[in-house]
This record gives sequence, structure tokens and C-alpha cells, in this order.
Amino acid sequence: MRAIYLYTGADGHSHFKEGYIHNHTHVKTTTTTFVESPAFSKLYWHTAPQTQFVVTLKGTLEFTVHSGQSFVIKPGTILIADDTTGSGHYWKLIDSEPWQRVYAVFAEPLLIETIFKEIL
Repeated sequence: MRAIYLYTGADGHSHFKEGYIHNHTHVKTTTTTFVESPAFSKLYWHTAPQTQFVVTLKGTLEFTVHSGQSFVIKPGTILIADDTTGSGHYWKLIDSEPWQRVYAVFAEPLLIETIFKEIL
């Protein structure tokens, strides 16, 4: 499954890697939350409140990090939000759909190499 790993680098800024989640990955989570934001929503600079999966069900949005680089999330894309400190990121919806998503908070510290493979 397509995935984006969003993390805080040694420079204190958010960065991302594109790749995929390993098939049959098991991750212990503590809570699952379902959220919907209206079409054309945006959220300016912020960090992830905790390490979590963000699974987009509906809506297409663009995330931007401090460097100006951006990536697009579409339904079915898994975001691994691990930029819990630093400069953060912002997002904006880029289609006319609401953003429907599921947050699943990690129960244990993230060992990214066990669940994510970067596409080089």
C-alpha cells in the first residue's frame, strides 16, 4: 500500500519519504478516531500531536514541509505522521470533496524500518 512517512529530521524540520507499507503489517494502536473536514479546508503550520497512521478515505490534499517540498495524499494513501516536534507541516484540500480520514495512534515507539519501505 502506498505510504508517506512524515518525520522530523536532525535539522528540526519536517521531511517526508514516499514508499509503501509492508504487506501484513501489524502495529499496536491505542485509539482510532474518525474525522471529517469540509471541502477546501486547510491547516497551517503544525506538528503531529502523536505518532499515528492517517488513512484518507475521501478527499485529495497537498501537504507542504518547511523546505517547500510537497506531496499529494489521495484516498487509500497511508500517512505515517511522526513529525511530533520541530517546524511541522501544513495541508490543504485540493479538490471539492471533504477530507474523511481515520487516525490510529501508535501504542509503542515507532520502528519505521519494520513497517515502511522507501521508494528510491
